[in-house]
Amino acid sequence: MKKLVYILLFTLSAYAVQAQDTVHYTGKTLVNVDYHDGELTPAVGVHSMQIFRANRQHPELADGFGFTYNHQPMLCYWNNTFYVEYLSDKVGESVPPGQTLLITSKDGQVWSKPAVVFPQYKIPDGTIKEGHPGVAKNLYSVMHQRMGFYVAKSKRLLVLGFYGICLDGHDDPNDGRGIGRVVREVYPDGKYGPIYFIHYNPKWSEKNTSYPFYKTSKDKGFIEACDELMANPLMMMQWVEETDRKDPLIPLHKDYKAFNFYHLPDGRVVGLWKYALTAISTDNGKTWPANATRAPHFVTSNAKIWGQRTSDGKYATVYNPSEFRWPLAVSVSQDGLDYTNLLLVNGQISTMRYGGAYKSYGPQYTRGIIEGNGTPPDGKLWVTYSMNKEDIWVTSIPVPVTDQVSEQTDEVFNDMIAGKELDKWNIYSPEWAKVGIEKMPDGTKALALNDRDRFDYAYAERIVPESKKLVADFAIVAGQNNTGMLDIEFQDAKGHAAIRLTLDSTGTFFAKAGYRNKDLLKHYDANTPYHIILKLNTDTRFYTININGKDLSPNLFFAPVSSVKRIVFRTGGVRRFPNADTPTDQSYDVDHTGNPAKPAVFFIKSFKTSNY
Repeated sequence: MKKLVYILLFTLSAYAVQAQDTVHYTGKTLVNVDYHDGELTPAVGVHSMQIFRANRQHPELADGFGFTYNHQPMLCYWNNTFYVEYLSDKVGESVPPGQTLLITSKDGQVWSKPAVVFPQYKIPDGTIKEGHPGVAKNLYSVMHQRMGFYVAKSKRLLVLGFYGICLDGHDDPNDGRGIGRVVREVYPDGKYGPIYFIHYNPKWSEKNTSYPFYKTSKDKGFIEACDELMANPLMMMQWVEETDRKDPLIPLHKDYKAFNFYHLPDGRVVGLWKYALTAISTDNGKTWPANATRAPHFVTSNAKIWGQRTSDGKYATVYNPSEFRWPLAVSVSQDGLDYTNLLLVNGQISTMRYGGAYKSYGPQYTRGIIEGNGTPPDGKLWVTYSMNKEDIWVTSIPVPVTDQVSEQTDEVFNDMIAGKELDKWNIYSPEWAKVGIEKMPDGTKALALNDRDRFDYAYAERIVPESKKLVADFAIVAGQNNTGMLDIEFQDAKGHAAIRLTLDSTGTFFAKAGYRNKDLLKHYDANTPYHIILKLNTDTRFYTININGKDLSPNLFFAPVSSVKRIVFRTGGVRRFPNADTPTDQSYDVDHTGNPAKPAVFFIKSFKTSNY
């Protein structure tokens, strides 16, 4: 028996030592996938913005093509500009034709319309893959890339993509038998250089492809930048899935997916792959252990995981901490190995408007700015991802990453410094339901929640010090009283609501009272300020409301909470679809997908809280 105990202790000790020298999670927070936000506490000040909204019915409002499978975005910051690259297929994953587009922004707030950077590519008729029965005829390539950008030492920006082949719906573009990887330069004026192949897969060359080989360029600086890229083993590790499996450019020939990396203070390199596989290189990525290990206690499935060093010298991983592709969360580490917490980044799942092959629900396939590809001046952690493999999003996360707010709020938006008004607010801002600071009709600034989206909503949330007795004092103006709606919720740290007030599309202002509603105002007026003072007590579960100086009768929480930490303003109802039991694939389109709803806007003029 003693011998067995010793063996067990030795095994546990060895596991602990191994865990200490690899990426691992020692936090206690786990996700509940019955909720889109996983019941996670949000990181403070996170701003999530939709930068591309698919539209098949009105392509002119989207990418000009009406493609509805949009995925695998990549991000860099160069020449004082954000660049997001993403691939796009007509309907479903790896169903041709495919192409790659770029979206840019100077400030991370206003984004350009997508521009094609790698167009649709015709595969020569008669093309076959050994061991596959299909034969190409009038077939176009699909695009796939795990690497988007490279900033050379000369400060040149290269953008890259990969032309793969899918002969039918069961073929794989990442089997090492695609055509090859293309590259072009992004110039400082925003224009693009010619397209070249930088690397061919077997059986492909200058003789049977449509673009020249990069070595034929007359720009020596461009050739040098490409050569520099291919001499960097950490960059080449990103090519492993699409390149020939025996390619000598790739340091580790394993079927690991979606590589990214960061350096530890001692110079070692942490590698991360899908499924939270991780390994450490001691020679800057030239060699790796024979096998990666799954990061102990990290919970994640086959969506990507992103890791990087943050501007405060700490480290962060951003990923879906469940076996589903929701929620999107961030975990922080002091040393790049031991991750100790788990906070919410994006807990929303908008309606999947268009069905298609392998379209998964949720915010997924996160990428940030890899080392060497630029540093935004605001010091924030920036990431990009797709929603439902349909729309493209970016999110900025303030650094240091925290879920704590130490002071009560006292915000009159018209009096605040321009550009700083929403520093402590969490926002979720779709293209057709934007959240931001705007001027009201009277010329004063306010927090505006616009909404003309039938399938999504504007969402603004203020984290406050966790309180049992709280007073919330705020002024709101509805731009109309015959369309749209606004929910105002008081929630605990996990997002459980205790109080919900609603301005609805019929002009009624009411509170949720159990499974019924209680009128607060039978009619509210458009473009009229309503000054609301709400006083709550989580122990008694009662709250009182004063509207424009008039006290209303006390109300009871519709659900109990032990404390309140989050106040939410949302232009739509609670979403519970999809859930853990929803069928994996959605084959149908929803109705009225391409047309906006009648627009509505709600303004928050001021927001103050206190304890009593």
